[in-house]
Amino acid sequence: MRDYDGYLFDLDGTIYLGEELLAGALELLDGLHERGRRTLFLSNNPTKDPQMYAEKLTRLGVPTEPADVVNTVVTMTAWLLREAPGAGVFVLGEEPLLRSLRAAGVRLTDDPTEIDVVVASYDRSFDYRKLQVAFDAIWFHRRARLVTTNPDAYCPLSGGRGEPDAAAVVAAIEASTGVRCEVNVGKPSPLMLQTAVDVLGLDAHDCVMVGDRLHTDIAMAVDAGIDSALVLTGESTREHVARLGADRRPTYVLDRIDDLLVGARR
Repeated sequence: MRDYDGYLFDLDGTIYLGEELLAGALELLDGLHERGRRTLFLSNNPTKDPQMYAEKLTRLGVPTEPADVVNTVVTMTAWLLREAPGAGVFVLGEEPLLRSLRAAGVRLTDDPTEIDVVVASYDRSFDYRKLQVAFDAIWFHRRARLVTTNPDAYCPLSGGRGEPDAAAVVAAIEASTGVRCEVNVGKPSPLMLQTAVDVLGLDAHDCVMVGDRLHTDIAMAVDAGIDSALVLTGESTREHVARLGADRRPTYVLDRIDDLLVGARR
């Protein structure tokens, strides 16, 4: 295991589970900071903003600033400013995402004749009216693009339950309009990883992506061409890794997240 200048971490299942830090997480983060390494936390959840994540991590004993977090609220805001400046944007999403877009000066509208981009996101207030607006902008007026914050089908909840995520909203729009979603700014898209690397100001090859999911965290790193570490504290196992082709496997497989310190000590 080599040492890296930047360490990119998934959160749930990697750093914490629910309201508890996972074993070794605090020791690892303290050790990396003592050695002057840069760290950043990544999440696909667009129902929280970086401030909310920073407050939770700080509460769990990991002092964190909002600038230390990149989630799909951050990546969607950055993408719209870069790829669709001045566009009229209709958002099927929740307040943290809307708040970020307003603050960035993105022009939000629900007038189908002014909508250039439809953002489909995790939206627990999704209803037929919103679907109609998106339908009119995309199908009737033939002017809007469809993009999404994240491709997750569902969001896990405590007790083994879950609730529909952004993919359900995307599917409703795709089914009614016949269009396909053009852009995803969340994991496993390399767009999220590029945003994170840009925030750190490092070269991608000097960073490692650490997560517990092969099909999001690790797949994103593989597609972006950077090293990755799978930690076996979430849903993935060594058996899952063994079923992958050699070119899709993580660089490292760790039983505990603080195994990363083996490389950082060198």
